[in-house]
Amino acid sequence: MAEGDRVLTHEEILELADAVAVHQGIATGIGAMAYGAQLVVEAPCSDDAVQLAMGVFTDAAALAGLPTWPITTAETISEDDEFEDELDEEDGAG
Repeated sequence: MAEGDRVLTHEEILELADAVAVHQGIATGIGAMAYGAQLVVEAPCSDDAVQLAMGVFTDAAALAGLPTWPITTAETISEDDEFEDELDEEDGAG
């Protein structure tokens, strides 16, 4: 997530959504003073994934014409984490 000093428009976030779509991404930030995206990247570890995703995010924001604001949050989740969550849900449902 990148935070700044003005409210973002619907059109700006739609441009970001178009820019992150190639990475199975979704964009957020309509009416907010921040914009963000969830992206799918492949990397050998979480640290590498964050670095890769931050580059993709920065490039997508530039392509969308968004202001260059500092990135304040970056998180990862792996396929393994998702799989464990699904197993936990199945164990609790049984």
